[in-house]
Formats: sequence, C-alpha cells, structure tokens
Amino acid sequence: MSILFDWYKNPNSNRNDGEEETAMHPRIHYNGATDTNELRRQIQHYCTVSETDVSAVLDALSHCMGKELAEGRKVHLKGIGYFSPTLTCTERVISSTKHKTSKVKLKRITFRSDNELKKHIGHIKVKCLKQRGPTVPITEENIIGKLTEYFHTNLVLRRKDLEFLCGLTTITARRRIAELTKKGILKNIGPTQQPIYVPGEEL
Repeated sequence: MSILFDWYKNPNSNRNDGEEETAMHPRIHYNGATDTNELRRQIQHYCTVSETDVSAVLDALSHCMGKELAEGRKVHLKGIGYFSPTLTCTERVISSTKHKTSKVKLKRITFRSDNELKKHIGHIKVKCLKQRGPTVPITEENIIGKLTEYFHTNLVLRRKDLEFLCGLTTITARRRIAELTKKGILKNIGPTQQPIYVPGEEL
C-alpha cells in the first residue's frame, strides 16, 4: 500500500525574485489509525508473550515513562526513539513577573525516532490523491458544516477528531479550535490539558 498525500500551498512562503507561484509541500492523508489492541495482536505474533502480557507490559511502560519524564529525563526506547518533555508558559512572562514558576506547565512530549525504526519502515511508496493542483485550504464555513454533521452522531469532539474530520495538521487544528471556541461555536468541558469540546451556543 502507498502513503497517500496531497499538495498544499506553504503558508506565508517567501517567493524568490521572478517567481510568481507560491511554493507547495506534500501532506499525508492518513490511512486510518492503528490502536493498542491491533498493536498488541501484532506484537504477540513476533514473540511468545501472550496478548494479556503485552497489555500489562504496555501499561507498565506508560507508567514508568511518565514517571521518568516527570523528573525531567529523556527516555530512550532502543529501536524506537527518544521521548522528552517540553515546557510552556500559561501566560506572558517577563523578568519582573512574580511567581514565574507557577506559570509554567507541560507543553507536550516530543519524539525523535531511532534510525532502526526508520529502517523498519524501509522504502516507502507514495501516491498523490489528486493531479489537478494544490488543495484549496478548508474554510471556517466548511469546518462548521462538518462539525454540525459530526455532532449529529457524536457527543464530544477532541482535537484529533477535527484533524481526521477536516484533514488538518495538529497545529492547524489547535488554531482552528481556539478560533471556534472564542466565537462560541465550540465549548470546552474538559480540563485545560485534556480538552473535550461540545457544540457552543453559536453552532
């Protein structure tokens, strides 16, 4: 199977002298997602460990990694890659800001793959979804229409749901959600670090 992708115009790309067209970049159209249950079944085929034992190991791995990352350590899984915590501020901080430490929170866990993992991927095949030029960026009107249809059969929305629903990158999905929440189209009913959205008064 090939990796499906489409062409998108680069946002705010700088044009070289004499060039009129905006540069483009390929963006993957993800072919679904593999969950833990599927990985557990596949791992069981590569070793003598039962699926139940695989689940127990994965749960323990998540717990141990979380503990190490919380201590500010990088975690290296040989053959997979490096995991490391990054921080951000909850609000604007300057040198005179009081209680700076209280305004720091976890931003995300970053990942850098090992070369061995890349070797397992091997030579990839790619296939363009369309041959008629770059995809037109999705508009807010399009997103609202998709959200309206989505909430007919779903009670809540997470960022990843919007990514798959509209074919957005993680960064774009976050920005769109922030805009829609500010306008009252979406409403967050979850905690700050694990937001869960429901239709707002304006949807």
